Amino acid sequence: MTTSSSERGVSLGMPDLPAPAYPDDVRARLETDAREVVARYPDSRSALLPLLHLVQAEEGHVTRTGMQFCADVLGLTTAEVTAVATFYTMYRRRPSGDYQVGVCTNTLCAVMGGDAIFEELQEHLGVGNGETTGDGKVTLEHIECNAACDFAPVVMVNWEFFDNQTPDSAKSLVDDLRAGRPVTPTRGARMCTFKETARILAGFPDEREGAVEAGGSAGPASLVGLKLAKGEGSPARVVHPRGEAARTGAPHEPSPTEHLSSHDAPQDTSASDPAHPAGPTAEEGE
Repeated sequence: MTTSSSERGVSLGMPDLPAPAYPDDVRARLETDAREVVARYPDSRSALLPLLHLVQAEEGHVTRTGMQFCADVLGLTTAEVTAVATFYTMYRRRPSGDYQVGVCTNTLCAVMGGDAIFEELQEHLGVGNGETTGDGKVTLEHIECNAACDFAPVVMVNWEFFDNQTPDSAKSLVDDLRAGRPVTPTRGARMCTFKETARILAGFPDEREGAVEAGGSAGPASLVGLKLAKGEGSPARVVHPRGEAARTGAPHEPSPTEHLSSHDAPQDTSASDPAHPAGPTAEEGE
């Protein structure tokens, strides 16, 4: 399908022409799927997010044609659809690979090796951030936290987790993807393409064998808070400052004249205690 100059990243200073229409057979098929999606919601406008995934499943990214289709189905303006499509990073605005390989480079993953993984993958694949390999298989990008810090560093492919990665394991992963070898995430069903993932995210059944049964769980570190809330955790362990022996005996009870930490009890302040008003405000430079 022909793409506009803006989709190719080229600005000619001219307004875009109307988006080209889908071929009749494609539009008829998408309209059937769209009716199924819209019927799930009491307000048709709420169906915009899954409809954007639906058109992304058609072409691998959200084109102007796809946004026009969503606008037509939902009775919205293209500006309203564009505002949503450009807000969420899960919607691609230009052609990309069959496999979106994202390396978490937020603090913990970065410290644990995420930065090194990202740098080595760029060199190994010969692409930069957001770029796609020449064979159209892999698009590489650094991504934000995926709430799997206890498995850091984490790599995601089409939003599936690959935990506890190293530069070598990440390079083997992308090599397998490009060679068409079977790849199974740490948690979840075997890999499918980005287009197939987009259709699943649109709310249609995952037809991969064993996909429904496949799954995973958060790691022990992530579940500590839940266990404590359920009363299943052990008492808190006091860690003493380095080099200081553990104190014995009953905890110290501060006397009324001792200064309390602000964590111990709320204290009167100059703003709340008329008996101790704040002093005059000093002028700048005094």
